[in-house]
Amino acid sequence: MSFENQRASSIQPSPSMKIAMAARALRAEGRDIVDLSLGEPDFEPPAHVSEAAIAAIRAGGILYGAAAGSESLRRAIVDKFQRDNGLTYALEEITVANGAKQILFDAFLATLEPGDQVIIPSPCWVSYGDIVSLHGGVPLYLPCSAEQDFKLSAARLAEALTPQTRWLLLNSPSNPTGAIYSADELRELAAVLADHPRVLILSDEIYEHVLLGDTPFASFGSACPELRDRTVILNGVSKAYAMTGWRLGYAAGPRPLIAAINKMQSQSVTSVCSIVQAAAEAALTGDQTCVAEGAARFAARAKLVSDRLSAMPLIGFVAPQGAFYAFIQIGGLIGKHTAAGEVLADDTAVAAHLLQGFGLSSVPGSAFAAPGHIRLSIAASDAELASACDRLEQMIASLT
Repeated sequence: MSFENQRASSIQPSPSMKIAMAARALRAEGRDIVDLSLGEPDFEPPAHVSEAAIAAIRAGGILYGAAAGSESLRRAIVDKFQRDNGLTYALEEITVANGAKQILFDAFLATLEPGDQVIIPSPCWVSYGDIVSLHGGVPLYLPCSAEQDFKLSAARLAEALTPQTRWLLLNSPSNPTGAIYSADELRELAAVLADHPRVLILSDEIYEHVLLGDTPFASFGSACPELRDRTVILNGVSKAYAMTGWRLGYAAGPRPLIAAINKMQSQSVTSVCSIVQAAAEAALTGDQTCVAEGAARFAARAKLVSDRLSAMPLIGFVAPQGAFYAFIQIGGLIGKHTAAGEVLADDTAVAAHLLQGFGLSSVPGSAFAAPGHIRLSIAASDAELASACDRLEQMIASLT
């Protein structure tokens, strides 16, 4: 007997988390596994962040908080947007949630009517489409190829917009491709959206500070101020401050929409843990040297992996501009035979063979609405990344 309703049964658990758990199970059995499935920094948050959490515990008074987040943290977020992006928001235009993912949940829960479409350029993060579907919306994936730099063009957006379109969901720098939209490219999209006042924009900028080369980051809010009254800027502390497990995301947007998001939070999780809020405030207001140091570390790792992947046969690879992933085109491997005579029918089969046969955990591109690829996280040590490249190279060489 199934206990799930139709919406719940139509979606799957997070593919990247599912694969990571499988890799951990194999490692627990004693297998030699390099797990590059999850995207999270492999180092700890800055010391002053952890110390702020400890201080909050010792101070006591850990009680229920406001659904929108503490006033002091929201003030720190206001200052962050002004400092980093040149954007001015009031406290009432800021919300804090249990990870950036929850803001997506609350925003779509508050705004989507059954059948509303959400445009999602793909490749895209694994959870976008399922979160939309869970709230009665219809994800509309717009494939963007490597030849298009994995980015949505204004012409393609114009073709896709319909009276049912409710949101455009952008992610720059992108998970999984590492693509970054320039300010001019964002303005071109905004020019199309200007004629569609019902369409809201959610700009996921969680990888804002993870820049791997000379391509600068441009916030949608900064590039397109004319759409401020229907734009939500999504961010968080997970990537820039190595705080993935702390679970704190934040967003800025028009006051009525933020109020609706806060209402959803008040009826679900009430508020974010006060201890984590104290830590996030310390992250945003403290010494920011750690942010640049982390980005430099990822940039060096991206070069290590890019140099290796670019020399491998049968695969295609575009070096990422931001975030910390290598998104690899593996069409040349599909249809090949393993040493045991099995045919690699698709990207899921390639990823499974790579894990079971060579101890390298990756995420198949189909999870990102981009079949024919695999994603490797480069948020790992140099030794792990070198070993991962060795294993991928060995797997390719073993196929016939």
